[in-house]
Amino acid sequence: MSHQRPTDGRKDGRTDGVMNARGRLEYLLTLSRPRFWLYLAGPVAVGVAFAATAVSDLLSPAALVLFGYFLLPGNILLYGVNDAFDADVDEANPKKDDREARWQGDTVVTAVIVASGVLGLGLFAVAPRLTWPYLAGFFLLGVEYSAPPFRFKTTPFLDSVSNGLYILPGAAAFAAVAGQHPPLSALVGAWAWTMGMHTFSAIPDIEPDRTAGIRTTATFLGERRTYAYCFACWLVAAAAFALVDWRLGAVLSAYPLAVLAVARSEISVERAYWWYPVLNTVIGATLTMGALWRLFYG
Repeated sequence: MSHQRPTDGRKDGRTDGVMNARGRLEYLLTLSRPRFWLYLAGPVAVGVAFAATAVSDLLSPAALVLFGYFLLPGNILLYGVNDAFDADVDEANPKKDDREARWQGDTVVTAVIVASGVLGLGLFAVAPRLTWPYLAGFFLLGVEYSAPPFRFKTTPFLDSVSNGLYILPGAAAFAAVAGQHPPLSALVGAWAWTMGMHTFSAIPDIEPDRTAGIRTTATFLGERRTYAYCFACWLVAAAAFALVDWRLGAVLSAYPLAVLAVARSEISVERAYWWYPVLNTVIGATLTMGALWRLFYG
């Protein structure tokens, strides 16, 4: 599906330049980044699996509600805000030509994004109070990463640190099911993992961001030093998880090894960038299956 601005009134769900219902649905689906849905919902599944002490915990109301929200509405909110405030910058970003969409929002699309945020606030009514700091952190960082007044994504290192927002749904899920906060080492490791993921994903945008005058960790460091930064973040993540369980550290060591391989190879980062959703899915599934094995057979 092309995301170029349509010129034919019968194509891409538009009539005389206005999106029809089908066009809006297709656009919202693309905007939500289906390849990355599990970046928010995956941590929920992992958090629930590690928190569960009985099979019934896996299908508890809080677990199901959190997974459902962070599978789709949470992604519409996160990436909708991002695309809306990055509309001018994304005009020069080649990544938006085929795999993602440039902002084409209208009042209906904007209303859906706002509704996704309002729906998220409803989580505070159904989730235990123990989860509230994690949920509040997600909505604050998720919006202010892209939106004024903070717009963290335009400040080197704050853009990286603020991406801890991706693990907060998992922390909330763990707290909701276990009735206690996740281990501090796990939170530190997961936060460092998100910092590495975010900064690695910014490498393909270095030149477009520099052209647009946007400052990020990647534009500040340059490509080679950004590889080193990602390696350091993922090494910290593996070490922190090893403090929880050495097997977790062993699984997470795949990330520093992967970025080292990319940095030393002739593989373009633009190509490697699209392998990471697969790597993340495999690692997430491995962690979840390990937790479930413990639950059923441990």
